[in-house]
Amino acid sequence: MQLRKLMLWCFFMATYGFSALAQNNPENKAGWKLGAQSYTFRLFTFAEALKKIDSCGLKYVEAFPGQTIGGGIEGKMDFKMDAAKRAEVKALLKKYGITITAFGVVKGKDKAEWEQLFAFAKDMGVLNIDTEPDPDQFEYIIPMAEKYKINLALHNHPKPSRYWSPDSVLKYAAKSKFVGSCSDIGHWVRSGLDPVACLKQLEGHVMGMHFKDVVKDTPDGKYHDVIWGKGDSKVDGVIAEMKRQKFKGPISVEYEYHWENNGPEVAESVKYFRSTYLKQK
Repeated sequence: MQLRKLMLWCFFMATYGFSALAQNNPENKAGWKLGAQSYTFRLFTFAEALKKIDSCGLKYVEAFPGQTIGGGIEGKMDFKMDAAKRAEVKALLKKYGITITAFGVVKGKDKAEWEQLFAFAKDMGVLNIDTEPDPDQFEYIIPMAEKYKINLALHNHPKPSRYWSPDSVLKYAAKSKFVGSCSDIGHWVRSGLDPVACLKQLEGHVMGMHFKDVVKDTPDGKYHDVIWGKGDSKVDGVIAEMKRQKFKGPISVEYEYHWENNGPEVAESVKYFRSTYLKQK
């Protein structure tokens, strides 16, 4: 299986090359920032993840807290890092020509930590803080979002997590234009929901996405990621709905399978996404 993947990867790169992947980004014209959640490469350092993301033809990243930075930089990705450390991370991003668009899934434990989180996000150029806040925190984090002009994108882990249903997201999205959904289409499938129907319900409030295609074919009945277009996430329909809604924002590849070597599957998924985008009117 691994040899077959390697052969497919070599054929793809020989045919199209890294440059073709990186330069042919039709979704950019619509304001879609297709990148990767660095959690996809959680077994590696953030520096190594950036290299892998670049090799997949992607130029955006969503960072997650706790990943070892690497690349000669001590410590882990953390919204509490000081200005000097943030400058080092910015230099690392610049080295690979990658822009950070989102940070998460993360939340502060209290008002002081949330202020620290927003200040970090502002300095790093983050558009969306992908989060699952406690309900009593909205009283002070919504004013912070409006002050810093950074989106609170409510992420849906599978049922029975707090924001698994679009209904729970809409309850808070009505409070501010800076509150909406970080729509994880694979987790909606895991919760027994239709991703296209969920997006329709959240129209006007979709701020970013965790994009994955999943299928239930394991002995224990659990879902796992597959190359896009081969699972139950209705990828073609999701892309069409995003177009209909004139979505703009970060789209993070989150591929949580074959952790040791999932780069080829991410690259093939990216190719499928762009091909489908171009085919659709």
